[in-house]
Formats: sequence, C-alpha cells, structure tokens
Amino acid sequence: MATRLLNGRRHRPSPNAMTLAEHLAELRRRLIVSVIAFVVGTAIAAAFYQGMLDVLQHPYCRAAPHHCAFYVTGPLDPLTLRIQMAAFGGLVLASPVILFELWRFVTPGLHPHEKRYVIPFVSVSIVLFVAGCALAYSVFPHALAFLREVGGPSLHQILSPNQNLSLILLMMFLFGMTFEFPVLLVGLQLANVVRPVQLLRAWRWAVIGLTLVAAVFTPSADPLSMLVLAVPLISFYFLSIGIGTLFRR
Repeated sequence: MATRLLNGRRHRPSPNAMTLAEHLAELRRRLIVSVIAFVVGTAIAAAFYQGMLDVLQHPYCRAAPHHCAFYVTGPLDPLTLRIQMAAFGGLVLASPVILFELWRFVTPGLHPHEKRYVIPFVSVSIVLFVAGCALAYSVFPHALAFLREVGGPSLHQILSPNQNLSLILLMMFLFGMTFEFPVLLVGLQLANVVRPVQLLRAWRWAVIGLTLVAAVFTPSADPLSMLVLAVPLISFYFLSIGIGTLFRR
C-alpha cells in the first residue's frame, strides 16, 4: 500500500485517507504481482504438460479402458491444447498469490468485526471449491461412459483432447461454484437477510429447487452426476441452517 513520510518515519495511510490516484497505484501493483505469478505458474505448468495430459486422460481410460486414445482433427489442435493446459495450470499455481494480493488490497477497508469473518469465509470457500472440483473429477468417468453409450452401439466415439479438457474444466468449475452455496447461505443468515427458521420451513421447496439446480449445472446430464451433486447441496442446506443458528445465538 502506498506510504507517506511522517516525522521521518514511514506512515501507512488509512484507506479513507488515500486519494484516487493512490488507490489506482495500489491496484496496479497488486495486478502486476498477480500477472507475474500467473506467467511464472504458466511456465512451470508448461514444463509438466505430459503429466497434466495423463491426468486429463485418466477419466477417459476409466470410462473406456481399451479405447482411450485421444485424436486431434486439426494441425493447430496440439498447440492449442498445450496453451490451454499451461494457462489452466498457471492459474491454479498462481491462485494463492492472486488471492493473497486480493486480500491485501481489500482488508484495509474492512472494519475489525468484518475482518473476523473474512478469513474463515475465504478459507471455507477455497476448501469447498476444491472439494467440488475433486468430486467432478471423480464422477467424470461415469459422465463420459453415459455420453458414450447414450447414442447407441452403432456410434463409435473419437474424443478430442481439447473437447475433453473443455468438458472436464466446465464440469469442475460448475461443481466448485455450486459448492459455494453453503457459504452464501450462512452469509445471508449473518446479514439477517433470511432467518434459520424461515429456511427450515421451506426445506421441501429447497430440496426440489436444489435437485433442479443439480440437473441444470451438470454439463454431462447423466443421472449419476446429477445425484452426486444434488446430495451434497441438500446436505449443505441443512448444515447451513445449523451453522446459522449457532452464529445467531
């Protein structure tokens, strides 16, 4: 954060005392650090391209053990795949630095009682997002098997690594985002937007709604993936009511 000299000593101004130019300079510095971390992470991920490709291919080989070779249909597909996987790996590796820079930029403007909740909420959000991604990766072989068999035995599937990467990343992202649902629900209860007793009374509609959400947010549309997503969401709903009740006491 921008600093000023005061009586020969460096003084860190409060966020309210910072000018617009100082805020923009602070934001630029945080962005530069984040971009550098992303570039370094991308370079590291590019060096482990083959290992990442094996991880990408593993669910496909579980779905089709004897026919899990990837095929490319265009001359630029291998290069595109390398760039996509390096960028994704770089984002994952740089995410701790990016989150730290975001945290350092935001926290000076928070009140002490708000800072008390930020660290637990951010930590739980990260854990839940990773758990959602891991769950999506674990059920992805079943999704591929369903998509391979749904067209009937007369169809022979030739899978592109680019298409496989896009589908699995989309599925992991959607599962990870839906796993943020309990954090949002607890936050709404702490903000007095809704009360635990209101949520408990509406549990039947919540179960129906969350089941529909699981159906919409499952890209593969296979029943097992929808069920695997719906069960945690419904469990999170009741868990959030319990946590909200404890916090409001």
